[in-house]
Amino acid sequence: MQKLRILFQNNREWVKIKIGKDPDYFRKMAEAQDPKYLWIGCADSRVPANEIVGLEPGELFVHRNVANLFPHTDFNCLSVLEYAIDLLKIEHVIVCGHYNCGGVKAAMEDHQLGLVDNWLRNIRDVHARFKEELEAIPDPKERFDRLVEFNVLQQVLNICHTTIAQKAWMRGQALCVHGWIYDLATGALKDLDCCISSIDQIEDIYRIRTNFI
Repeated sequence: MQKLRILFQNNREWVKIKIGKDPDYFRKMAEAQDPKYLWIGCADSRVPANEIVGLEPGELFVHRNVANLFPHTDFNCLSVLEYAIDLLKIEHVIVCGHYNCGGVKAAMEDHQLGLVDNWLRNIRDVHARFKEELEAIPDPKERFDRLVEFNVLQQVLNICHTTIAQKAWMRGQALCVHGWIYDLATGALKDLDCCISSIDQIEDIYRIRTNFI
């Protein structure tokens, strides 16, 4: 289509720039990927994972969905995590939410959106868990931002509760799971001081008590 030609033009310019800096750039890129990080982020078009952290293609393994969720029943999420940990041997999983997230905002409202309401139910569960603390925040924006943070923290726990992450720790593989926030208004990342790197940091009820590797 005529309207899409600009995208192909952009692609040609991008290729030209990359080759201008390194003639072997794409040849080396095609050989293999060796990322050390898995980014689980929101599908929002304003949150470009590689650009935010200044990494090139091949350096960041990325999975994105509405509101950066990691439900235990989502085989897409689970498959990405397993591939990243077991095959790519990534060392850091980063769950990155962002302030002013449309998915989180929608989960705070009571109108119907359609199929996505079933997906956003996961955020409503987070809201219910922290309802008392959230309702104690008088400012609506601050309450919204806090739910964004709570959502990230819950997804970090969801990842750590999987057999995939726990098996990695049990076989001695280095793995850290982090919770971050991206601020659309400033472009800055915020560390939520959430880093889980051992099965000992998980609540006892979620630990898997088998000697598999």
